Amino acid sequence: MKYFYIEPEVAGELGENTVLDSRVHPPKVDRLHYKFSGWLGDVLVESFPCVISTEEAARSLQAISASGVQYCDVQVSMSPEFLELYPDKSLPAFIWLKITGTPGVDDFGMASDLRLVASEKVIESLRALGLENAIIEPFV
Repeated sequence: MKYFYIEPEVAGELGENTVLDSRVHPPKVDRLHYKFSGWLGDVLVESFPCVISTEEAARSLQAISASGVQYCDVQVSMSPEFLELYPDKSLPAFIWLKITGTPGVDDFGMASDLRLVASEKVIESLRALGLENAIIEPFV
């Protein structure tokens, strides 16, 4: 199976309700609040060190039995800038994808340089739902 580095759209930042331990690197996140400041519509977005997906994309990943990931709740909000720029835009439901796998072995993993690695089947599943703004390169 082929594997790829994937750098999702950064559509926001960790919100004020995020609980994390910044004494370790990467920070260990116990509770995630993702605050959107913009969004181009991709089903996968990130803010270091966390990745979230639309609920629809999470269901698609579960349907293909993607390994190396846990599906967790995330609090999502929109920044004042988001609300000003996109007054009529609503966000779909999102799921936190906690990456637990080994890169190049599981469908999801984090490389030693902390970039997300995903299998070809994951990339295909996400592309079918909308992944136009992610940078995707071969994992070597």
